Amino acid sequence: MKYYVGIDLGGTNIVAGVVDENYNIVAKASTKTNCPRPEREIAADMAKMALNAVNNAGLTIDDIEWVGIGTPGIANSETGIIEYSNNLGFKNTPMVKYIKEIIDKPVFIENDANAAAYGEFVAGAAKGARNAVCITLGTGVGGGIIIDGKIYSGSNFAGAEIGHTVVQVDGAQCSCGRKGCFEAYSSATGLIRMTKEAMEQFPDSIMNRMAEEKGKVTARTSFDAMRAGDKYAQGVVDTYIKYLAAGITNTINIFQPDVLCIGGGVCNEGDPLLLPVKALVKDEVYTRNSEKNTEIVIAKLGNDAGIIGAAFLGRANSK
Repeated sequence: MKYYVGIDLGGTNIVAGVVDENYNIVAKASTKTNCPRPEREIAADMAKMALNAVNNAGLTIDDIEWVGIGTPGIANSETGIIEYSNNLGFKNTPMVKYIKEIIDKPVFIENDANAAAYGEFVAGAAKGARNAVCITLGTGVGGGIIIDGKIYSGSNFAGAEIGHTVVQVDGAQCSCGRKGCFEAYSSATGLIRMTKEAMEQFPDSIMNRMAEEKGKVTARTSFDAMRAGDKYAQGVVDTYIKYLAAGITNTINIFQPDVLCIGGGVCNEGDPLLLPVKALVKDEVYTRNSEKNTEIVIAKLGNDAGIIGAAFLGRANSK
């Protein structure tokens, strides 16, 4: 049996996992990222979590083939440098070099959304596809693209920023600096914003009562209120789904993948989200009259996608 280590570096947590050749996570270890702090300290904790995970698996580092890292931002897979990551505060950080100073194994690095997409491609909802796109609906909208079995990251390692394509010209402000981005409307953050706007406009809605009971507005508030019969919440959900379907249709029209999988916490809504999205996309996609069209599915691996994808970056690079 061969074993690999995948490290999922996030703005909140560092999670490392030992993954076997059958894509099973054997053991994990995690710690808080505690940003901002010196990059070498974060690298040391990443290496420590990798070694802890190996120990938790009852293995030694000699049993590990390589280490893979998924990180937010622009990760140059050729140089091993994180060129820029705004939420980690990294700029031209030689992360592979730092990890290799502690762990004497081959180390590979990739953008975290790309790593998660690769995880779904090798072991999840996109397994068996040749071309796939994965969209993650979280705090932002992440994207990962697989073409002919390879991660597509563009000529400057900043490709697949699907969230920063515009679905509403001069629309809501996005954190990237543009207005009307897919991310501004289809992320969990965007859904919460639209929910709050509706709550202000319709103070008697069930959304207001639910938010007061929970003490906050979440990405579930509008969906929960919709299920309770709130017509105003239904309007929020319909608007959210309309923008989500528009962004997905745009993506399919460009790449025409075999599979497009959607991940992130919002996807826990299941069919009330997926079925109307699929119906809208079916009517709007350019290839609606074709016999073969992209299959839209919910991602299967959840938070493990990034660990599994990172663990198999050695294979991705060998291809």
